[in-house]
Amino acid sequence: MSHDSVPRYTPGMDFRELGYVRVVACSPEVAIAFPERNAERIAAEYEAACGKHAALVLFPELSVTGYTCEDLFASSPLLAANRRALAQLARSTAGRGTVMVVGAPWWLADGRLVNCAFVLADGRVCGAVPKTALPNHGEFYEKRWFASGAGVNEAVGDAELGQFIVTARQLFSIGLDSSNEHSSIDCVRFALEVCEDLWAPQATGAAAALAGADLVLNPSASNELVAKADYRRDLIRMASATRICGYLYASSGPSESTKDVVFGGHLVAAENGQIIGESTRFDLGGARLAVDFDVEKLRHDRARNQTFAAAPRPSDYRVTHTLADPPALQSLGRVYARQPFVPDDEQELDARAQEILAIQATGLARRQGSAPIETLVIGVSGGLDSTLAFLVSLDALAQQHLPAERLHAITMPGPGTSTHTLESVRALAGATGVTLREIPIAAAVAQHLSDLGHDREAHDVVFENAQARERTQVLFDYANKVKGLVVGTGDLSELALGWCTFNADHMAGYSVNAGVPKTLISYLVRWYAHHRASENLAAVLERVLATPISPELLPPGDDDAISQRTEMLIGPYELHDFFLHHYVRNGSSPEKIYRIAVPTFAGAYDAGTIKRWLSVFFSRFFSQQFKRTTLPPGPKVGSVSLSPRGDWRMPDEASAEALIRTIDLLAD
Repeated sequence: MSHDSVPRYTPGMDFRELGYVRVVACSPEVAIAFPERNAERIAAEYEAACGKHAALVLFPELSVTGYTCEDLFASSPLLAANRRALAQLARSTAGRGTVMVVGAPWWLADGRLVNCAFVLADGRVCGAVPKTALPNHGEFYEKRWFASGAGVNEAVGDAELGQFIVTARQLFSIGLDSSNEHSSIDCVRFALEVCEDLWAPQATGAAAALAGADLVLNPSASNELVAKADYRRDLIRMASATRICGYLYASSGPSESTKDVVFGGHLVAAENGQIIGESTRFDLGGARLAVDFDVEKLRHDRARNQTFAAAPRPSDYRVTHTLADPPALQSLGRVYARQPFVPDDEQELDARAQEILAIQATGLARRQGSAPIETLVIGVSGGLDSTLAFLVSLDALAQQHLPAERLHAITMPGPGTSTHTLESVRALAGATGVTLREIPIAAAVAQHLSDLGHDREAHDVVFENAQARERTQVLFDYANKVKGLVVGTGDLSELALGWCTFNADHMAGYSVNAGVPKTLISYLVRWYAHHRASENLAAVLERVLATPISPELLPPGDDDAISQRTEMLIGPYELHDFFLHHYVRNGSSPEKIYRIAVPTFAGAYDAGTIKRWLSVFFSRFFSQQFKRTTLPPGPKVGSVSLSPRGDWRMPDEASAEALIRTIDLLAD
């Protein structure tokens, strides 16, 4: 979030209990070689950050003196003023609970001058991390003034500043006084790497992350060049991804000397490969950025990543200080997307759609080529899922330079089929030139129910599942007849909820939609209509998009309207996809999902509605695992997959009782 974002307030809630920690990066106006003035400005920014309940406040490299002091760094008056300013800033943290990180030079006992990041808290200096990689090329001449901090390990006992360690091999811990018995986070560990240490071939922050740092903070002085901001942003993003950490970066601003270079005051925050906050640049009045890192999510991601777990750990890192508890966090500045599976940016949407369709089509084409399969067989219903699978099947054939005639589309109208969807199916086939075969199943279902001795007027689960299984039997038997592969149409959201009939639409030769959630299915069909479809096909796709989601297993109403609407029975898919993403991808608890869902869906669903469907989600997600245990193959297209052979394995007998009890106790 930006510095001026309006936090979302929840009375009585402390978001620290859910694993969040608020950090602020500032790049204030600097007075070159005037530590006293800089200390005043830093203290004012720190005070403002305390008012925002920040746990950490980060300032740029050498922010106490200014980065561009050049030969003045060797002057005794500047170093003496720097020491006084550090002491003044340390005192300003007394009783505040918010940690300050500032950049300043430090004179080692052996006479070397090092460029350090100082950690100030509880009214004292808690530690100093010296810069290891010193740029001395192009516009940089740091070796003229500073020595590398590599190997430095000095214990300082200073009458004014106190006792602390100067070494790059240290972590700091912020205690979280959480009263929530369900919270898994009792502290947040952070490390520092200074500017060039990130750009070096062996970045110091990587070792710190392996030693246990959840967050890496970087006080920097990175000047602006054409396209350098893009490179810097990518570097920060990928550092957070490879280390599975939160990364906060604060660079010097335009009030530094512009004799030969210009600094932009770039502030960036990234979390495991995602930029979650960024400032504007070139603001003469200074820049500031506040973000809420999700440490619980980061630890979940680390626990799931065996490459990270197997990496050798450094043995010489240690937590040198456990700092005071930060202020309670009664607001959450972080904004979550209502549809986390669907990108917000139009260009990204376009690229993502093409890539997903390519993954699906390629997977199906490879599957078809792995055996003597001459045709693709698909059941089309006039709904979203089968329509997307139909389009993917055409792409798979085109990829193999095979004619569309190799796709055998079958529609099987039954007791629940409406005229609207049947007409949609016919129009879809007509717009694509695919021959459609209609095989009514009403008589077969009636005979089957009669054989079972079941009342055909009892529209219960037997009545519904008999139709689903009859259709699947027809598809597989027809595929045998034409040497075909049955293309599955069910999607990821339905698999999460178990909204499929076991050994019916649950089965296929290859399920192309198995990794695509319902909210993304809608987007892909709409994208296809706008970017790839002919005018006639686009009209059909828009008709499908406007059709209520339904399995059509109950007879239509008197006006032939669809009587069975899925989202009225199991809840809105946009809510379930939100729950699915945050539970499976982020490892979030039901309480955490609820707390972030309420503000995210404000104006669309009230808290009671969200709570109701959250309970349904967990109840169905656990009770329907037996269907996911026996899934047919299908391609993974995103970070969330429920394949039992790869991403998601859980016992069929696991109970959701404890989670449901937690949801029941949540206050609306």
